[in-house]
Amino acid sequence: MLELFIANKNYSSWSLRPWVLMRELEIPFVEHLIPFSDNIKSNAFRNFSPSGKVPCLLDGDTVVWDSLAIAEYLAEQTPQVWPSDRPARAWARSAAAEMHSGFQALRSLCTMNCGARVRIDSYSSELKKDLDRLDELWLQSLDRFGGPYLAGQSFTATDAFFAPVAFRVQTYELAMAPEALAYSERLLALPSMQEWHNAALQESWRHEVYEEITRNAGTWLNDYREAGAGPR
Repeated sequence: MLELFIANKNYSSWSLRPWVLMRELEIPFVEHLIPFSDNIKSNAFRNFSPSGKVPCLLDGDTVVWDSLAIAEYLAEQTPQVWPSDRPARAWARSAAAEMHSGFQALRSLCTMNCGARVRIDSYSSELKKDLDRLDELWLQSLDRFGGPYLAGQSFTATDAFFAPVAFRVQTYELAMAPEALAYSERLLALPSMQEWHNAALQESWRHEVYEEITRNAGTWLNDYREAGAGPR
């Protein structure tokens, strides 16, 4: 049985990617959640991950770290990870890789925090540039391949790589094109995304570094973690 090591569901966007991919494609796995707070105190991630980071996938004696490497490893046994059509597959891989290495302003200014709700009072030029590129990329993908997902009718790894963005759109009420917001809503409505979100709201851990980034993003509106139930 595959084993997937992840961190806090409220914060860990990198962990979400392979987790939601495996859930949506019904790839069986055992989940191991190691909170960030434990990692800081004891460096516990190094017990299973060569990089000391998550996500990390164990398949017997085989260790795969990094979300993109995990997606490619899964694709060797589950071709549905990527589109079957070669041009769509090339596009999907390129889009996933761009998300994997880009959008630095979005990452740094709008860290994933599933339970919080914040209104951004002023968009920096860097953040606006990232959101403009997201609009462009998502709309091009949906138009070219017909939707409802980025590479066509089926959920693939490229959707999984943008799944954390959907949570960011929800948390920070990000200003995007209507079609992009509709795609984000489709991701949020997935049973796997609902499962992740609900679990995130139940977590008691707080990581001050991420909390501070969220507070600094704008005006704090609500924290659904306190009530243990979200608005969706």
